[in-house]
Amino acid sequence: MAASDLDHAFAMLRAAATGLPSIEESTSYGTPALKVKGKLLARVKDADTLVLHCPVEDKAVLIAAAPKIFFETPHYHGYALVLAHVKTISAKELKHRIELAWRANAPKKLLAALDAERQ
Repeated sequence: MAASDLDHAFAMLRAAATGLPSIEESTSYGTPALKVKGKLLARVKDADTLVLHCPVEDKAVLIAAAPKIFFETPHYHGYALVLAHVKTISAKELKHRIELAWRANAPKKLLAALDAERQ
């Protein structure tokens, strides 16, 4: 897998996280990742796949609603993570998913600050 392919996938994540405070660029399982205060929001699994934070109770509905975008492998069953195809997820959908992940993991002070800024 070429580094440029991973760079493209990570650039998508970076762009989706634009405007969210305290985003940290890091790694997870040896691949580029985004975190907030040390908590994983998303990572690049490989050049074709993103791993996105997603509440377990929402995952099945998300996969059923958009199976060309979202999926799961047995390894991720039971975890608050969903897989997404790099080539089929739109920038708008990815931004929405990253913000939901951020809201689920960010400290309350950061949430309040962002919401106040957006009013």
